[in-house]
This record gives sequence, structure tokens and C-alpha cells, in this order.
Amino acid sequence: MPLERFFLLDTTLREGEQFATARFTSAQRLAVAEALDAVGVEYIELTSPAASPQSARDLETIAGRGLRARVVTHVRCHPDDARLAVECGAQGVNLLYATSEPLRRASHGRDLDQIIAEAEVVIGYLRQHNVEIRFSAEDTFRTDLPALLRVYQAVAAMGVHRIGLADTVGIATPRQVYDVVARVRAAVGCDIEFHGHNDAGCAIANAFCALEAGATHIDVTVLGIGERNGIASLSGMIARLATLDPSLVARYDLERLPDLDRMVADLVGVPVPFDAPISSPFAFHHKAGLHTKAVLRDPRSYEVLDPALFGRNRTVAVAHRLVGWHAVAERARELGIYLSETAARQAAARIKALGDEHELDSTTVDEILYEFAE
Repeated sequence: MPLERFFLLDTTLREGEQFATARFTSAQRLAVAEALDAVGVEYIELTSPAASPQSARDLETIAGRGLRARVVTHVRCHPDDARLAVECGAQGVNLLYATSEPLRRASHGRDLDQIIAEAEVVIGYLRQHNVEIRFSAEDTFRTDLPALLRVYQAVAAMGVHRIGLADTVGIATPRQVYDVVARVRAAVGCDIEFHGHNDAGCAIANAFCALEAGATHIDVTVLGIGERNGIASLSGMIARLATLDPSLVARYDLERLPDLDRMVADLVGVPVPFDAPISSPFAFHHKAGLHTKAVLRDPRSYEVLDPALFGRNRTVAVAHRLVGWHAVAERARELGIYLSETAARQAAARIKALGDEHELDSTTVDEILYEFAE
């Protein structure tokens, strides 16, 4: 299906708060919300106001901030939670109810008829207020498909704006996500949201397959933080879409993403992961000789994303034993000196030999280049 109509729901202030080392202050929550709004995400999800008194106060503060993003909250499918969300000014209420056999048995003990009946009461209340309503089946991918479709069709008929598919334990495969979302897409007329955990390393792939199959809303967090291994990361999802077509993400302020990732990394006390798309210190770093030769001639040879889109610069490493003479010559040009091909090859040979013996630094390499300058 075409991907032109999709929305990113950032849940750093809900799912992300469930990350092991996350403990945001109210001021930090507001700062994160404003940074997300500056990037341009369409939705910002906060913890249920029923979770704690401060959660309720923070929801009220951020919902009243006048952000461009819609401020929503994630609550149990219970009248008291829904009422509190409305009272705190949430612009959307994201209901959840566990539907899989393992969670129904371990969590709430209701059967499908009871789930549908309780959902009808809460959805009926919310429809009297000016809020978006989402109903999500927790642990979607361990729920029998006939039972899942029965619940979704029932709540869709009640007038929800979208239904949610949650890979709560990160068990789904990309092919499974595509198949289930496609079946749900054929069964309901409302929007579809996907929330995928990363326990098996498939969060971004699963989220992308959900979009391909007809989902309209994708849940993300900054750096992918969340319960256990987290969910799809905001930067990772944007990178996945940008490699398909940069115009898909042109509506976002992409240059803000690296700073946003670093900000949240500092707040939770972890480094930006070395493999984080876009924001990793090494995301646009080139080292091997064959790679550097090609990327210096045409960056597209080894860069599927243009670093300039995200306010980043590429780097070409020269202080190592894998260096090629093209990278050496380029570094010489940066220094304002000229090396012929012969001189560049000789300098590269010297650097390789030293690199085999010990670690090198840029100062040593530059000194070698000046020795061979013509």
C-alpha cells in the first residue's frame, strides 16, 4: 500500500519512562515534549494520569502547552481512567486491554464478551468528549486471529478513531506483522496503529511492514527506549522511510534529531548507541580503503542517507592500517598540501606499517603527510 499517509506517535514520555534507567522530572518531561514538537512528530503520548498524582499534573501541563502535536495518554479501559484523562485535557485517549490467552489468564481474567462490553462503556463515555479514541489489543500477536478480528470489528463499530496492534513481547516477525495488519485492514475502516517491541531485534522492520500492510500510525520513542529492549526508535524509523524516499520525511525537522537523541541519552544515563541510525557518532564514518575511495568519488556509493539532511558530516578515517591512498590524498587536501599519487601511496604504506605495530592518532598521520608533501 502507498505510504504517503502515516503519523508518528512518540511515546518517550510513556513507554520510554518504562526504560530501566529512565526517571524524568516534570521539567525534563516538558523539555522532551517541546523538543519532540519541534521535530514535528504528530502525536506525543504520556503516561496515564492514574499512574501517580504527578503524572496527572504533567499531563495537564503539557496538554495545555499549545503544542502542534496532539497530546495523548495511554490508559486502562476503565471509566475512572478515561474520565481522569479527559479532565487533565488529553487530546486523545489510548485505551488498552490484554486479549491474548496468556495475559487474559495472568492479568485480568475476562473473556472476550466481557472485554467488548467494558470497552463499549468507556468508548461511549469518550465519544461524548472532543478526544481521539484508540483501542489497542495488548499482546496482539499471541491472540488468536479470529478472536482479534472479533474484538477489533466490535470496537470499530463503536466509533473509535483507530485500533492498535501491539507486539507487546517482541515476538512477531515482519512477515507475520504484514499478514496480520493486512487482515485487520480488510476487516475495519478506521485507522490502525502499530506498537512493536524490540526483544528479537525486529522493531523497525516490523513497524515498516505494518505501514506497508496498511497501518497509519507508528509508535516510536527517542533512541527506542522502553520496557526491556524498548520499541522502534524515532530516528531509526525516519531513517528507514528516508531510504525509501526522502520526501516521506520532509515534513520533519531532521536536523534536530541528533540533538534530541543526545538529550534523551543524557537524561537516562546511556551513550547514544554505536549503531543508532542518523545520530550515532559513527553513522557517517568511513574507514576501509575500498569504501573511502568510492565514497570520496560519489558519496552515494556507500551512503544511502545524505548526512547533510540531518545536520551531520561524513568522516573519513586515515589513522589506521586499513587506510587507502585516496583517503590519504583527501586528508592532505584538507591540510592545504599536495600529494601526488606516488607520494600518497608511499604515505599510505608508511601509515599501514605503523598501524600494524600500534594505534595511531591524527597528529602522527598529519606529520607523515607533511613529510611527503611536494
